[in-house]
Amino acid sequence: MNNENNRIVTGLDIGTTKICVIVGRLNEHNKIEVLGVGKADSFGVMRGVVANIDKTVDAIKQAVKDAEAKSGVEIRDVYVGIAGQHIRSLQHRDILTREDVETEISREDVHRLIDNMHKLVLPPGDRIIHVLPQEFIVDHEPNIKDPVGMCGVRLEANFHIITGQIAAAKNIFKCVEKAGLRALDLVLEPLASAASVLTDEEREAGVALVDIGGGTTDIAIFQDGIIRHTSVIPLGGNIITEDIKEGCLIMSNQAEALKVKFGSALATETRDNEIVSIPGIRGREPKEIKVENLARIIQARMEEILEHVYYEIKASGYAKKLIGGIVVTGGGSKLKHLKQLVEYVTGMDTKIGYPTEHLTKSKFQEISHPMYATSIGLILKGYDDQRYQEKVIHEQAKESTVASVNAEAAEQEVDMPAVEEHQGNKRGKWLNSFITTTKKWFEEEDVNDFNN
Repeated sequence: MNNENNRIVTGLDIGTTKICVIVGRLNEHNKIEVLGVGKADSFGVMRGVVANIDKTVDAIKQAVKDAEAKSGVEIRDVYVGIAGQHIRSLQHRDILTREDVETEISREDVHRLIDNMHKLVLPPGDRIIHVLPQEFIVDHEPNIKDPVGMCGVRLEANFHIITGQIAAAKNIFKCVEKAGLRALDLVLEPLASAASVLTDEEREAGVALVDIGGGTTDIAIFQDGIIRHTSVIPLGGNIITEDIKEGCLIMSNQAEALKVKFGSALATETRDNEIVSIPGIRGREPKEIKVENLARIIQARMEEILEHVYYEIKASGYAKKLIGGIVVTGGGSKLKHLKQLVEYVTGMDTKIGYPTEHLTKSKFQEISHPMYATSIGLILKGYDDQRYQEKVIHEQAKESTVASVNAEAAEQEVDMPAVEEHQGNKRGKWLNSFITTTKKWFEEEDVNDFNN
């Protein structure tokens, strides 16, 4: 088993309703073995954005402590999700004219194109989170996914760029640091969820991933295996709970329990005259609520959310090209009859997505629930982290060099094939892993900026 398999990765999902920590390890079959799970109620996050540092830090500490106890692993480094209505996306294109036409296109050439994207002028207070290459064009030849090794003078690329507010990122870093942890990377949550829920076949066919969380609904659209559109809608399951609270004049915890146990996304699917009795406050009479009325409240708000989702799908320009339809995940996806409502509102084939595609069998049965899609995806993104792979390659090459020098001293022989092999692997993997990297955010000076 190599270094990558021995490496343990932790995903930290700072959500509106829950803080979740999952510790995992890649096995020999490239499946994630979950070692521990920790969860805590989230009271310091609103609509995906940290609103109270201390409450968020306390919840992170509690979730980490729980995960450490179950896994027996000391957690120090984490991959963290980011979402919120401040997230924006845009398309951009850049061109590089190569001076040395005799050499092959190198990964450094592509790095130069990507680095140029990080120099784009953005609105004050915004910062680039991800630069995602969609396709490359070499000497006017389009639809090239990996140009490295090709010959050409003119190298072009189309990029999907995701931006967010610096303040929101700083607050995440601050919470993670105060909890005694180090954030290795920030990953857009819908991209993490997509990594755990979608298959390669679905990405290739075209699919819209819709992650319904407590504070936000996140969207990621793929076609031909390429990310085409991302969006974050500042509406989620919590606003449905608020609607139930106000519509039925009950407490928030009662409204949440009603939604989970008796809620339906379609009022027509409820039983006639079915009534739920809610205990009164301090000796007051119990309150009786018709399940049909409950469903009407839920359906009205869920239809609004789905109309926003469908608008984003149409705005992407890929509504007619998504053979895979819509995959709904996240905690809100378990609402009864939601699949039927999504199909009714959008007219697109829909299924519920579970984060089991890349998991081994585990004693933690709860991780198969859609609410853990982001956390599992963060672990997967951690294993795609190019910066770690480069570090491993460098260390292995260094170890091999030292071993060779020692052998030369003893036997006057130097054998270096292992180094060349690792360098070859590095070249083959670099593009896919680079897509997930928030490169400019984690250079030393930028991290210092965040922490100052």
